[in-house]
Amino acid sequence: MAKKYLNYINGEWKPASSGEWSENRNPAHWNEVVGLFPKSGSAEINEAVAAARVAFKEWRLVPAPERGNLMKKVGDLMVERKEDLARDMTREMGKVMAETRGDVQEGIDTAFYAATEGRRLFSNTSPSELRNKVNLSFRMPIGVAGLITPWNFPMAIPCWKSLPALLCGNCIILKPATDTPLTTQHLVEIFAEAGFPKGVVNLVHGGGSAVGNALVEHPGVDIISFTGSSEIGKQINAKAGASLKRVSLELGGKNAQIVMDDADLALALDGVLWGAFGTTGQRCTATSRLIVHKAVYDQFTEMLIEAVSKLKVGDGLDPASNVGPVVNQSQIDTVKSYVEIGKAEGARLVVGGHQLDKGTYKEGFFFAPTVFTDVTPKMRLFQEEIFGPVLSVTKVKDFDEAITVHNDCIYGLSSSIYTKDVNRAFRAARDLEAGITYINAATIGAECHMPFGGVKQTGNGHREGGWAVYEFYSEYKTVYIDFAGKLQRAQIDNY
Repeated sequence: MAKKYLNYINGEWKPASSGEWSENRNPAHWNEVVGLFPKSGSAEINEAVAAARVAFKEWRLVPAPERGNLMKKVGDLMVERKEDLARDMTREMGKVMAETRGDVQEGIDTAFYAATEGRRLFSNTSPSELRNKVNLSFRMPIGVAGLITPWNFPMAIPCWKSLPALLCGNCIILKPATDTPLTTQHLVEIFAEAGFPKGVVNLVHGGGSAVGNALVEHPGVDIISFTGSSEIGKQINAKAGASLKRVSLELGGKNAQIVMDDADLALALDGVLWGAFGTTGQRCTATSRLIVHKAVYDQFTEMLIEAVSKLKVGDGLDPASNVGPVVNQSQIDTVKSYVEIGKAEGARLVVGGHQLDKGTYKEGFFFAPTVFTDVTPKMRLFQEEIFGPVLSVTKVKDFDEAITVHNDCIYGLSSSIYTKDVNRAFRAARDLEAGITYINAATIGAECHMPFGGVKQTGNGHREGGWAVYEFYSEYKTVYIDFAGKLQRAQIDNY
């Protein structure tokens, strides 16, 4: 019998009132049940919000450096358990161990960064326009944050959201993805062990319609942070906006790597293999478009086909595997449908394009790394997010066309260009419509101390990571201190 896990509400581990459970299965071996998780609903959200609102009254008064000390404990515990956390993540999500270790490490980095921000929650002082008066501002906590996280980075992204929110003095309610609840469960167990007061950290398992909607619509929730599809993000924005909640949305991507005629082609090949097929293409920053200068198009395409053909697909726990499974049957169906769309549109399938379901693959959701060439900018294959191991290759005549083709997309998360021309590199950094641009590096590889997010339909302008996320989870309070001993009227008495 698989182990049953519980919600964490007001410092206690509790089942859902429904008495029902959902199965968490291994996408590489679907017959393996990793765990059973409670099917929660509005009752559990109501209880968690009530606990968080009570806890907020005291938590907001804890000095930020003291809160930072707890973040340090979280990071230390994650360091101790890194290998076990990575192994369980691979079992429930599928990506190879090198990547799940990296996922955990990003959580560790975020924890240690949050610990230092406890002594760096800087605000502003400014000269007053009047004599004997001081102008100050302070960062203040906001309240209760509802954090809705995706399945592809089940440790890093919950850490991105929860640690800054907590450091700023907010209380949180985490709703993990139903495909990957175990990793977030382990994170909350670490929070509990680190010593967070009851009610400050809450975990509610369940589906988006039952738990996610209840969290978004609850009047006691002040902040919503969501990572997922643009379609769901728009719905959340509309619902949360009705009560003027602060909302951060990190949504879809259709990221492109540009390879110019002067590029180091071996380096560019390493970049596109990692960007397109790392995490089996299941990253919001994955390289799903490859834009290649005509002078090197044929040569680079040949190099790409040969390299992709050699990628080893398999169980992420197998050290020989380069590419793990797709997360579930729904994602397999999506990838299959886009392969058929690409064929129908006239793109040329040169590698892969099929599910792997024989022999050692028969128990899981495996798909061959896939490459289409002769893809044009108006094709759906070029324009729409797939979230799987499918790469589209497009030929351009020069740098200007590369920029134009790159920007012909509703998304704008990550971008990349390979060139030895410093002038092109800086023009690309300026002109590529994306929240992130890499020069001579893949479209994936964000670092926790830098702002992360995109433009256009990739989000609503807020950023995760770096110093920017601390501004999202806090609000400024301006304070004027007048020691003149008499009434002073700004804009009046001094003019």
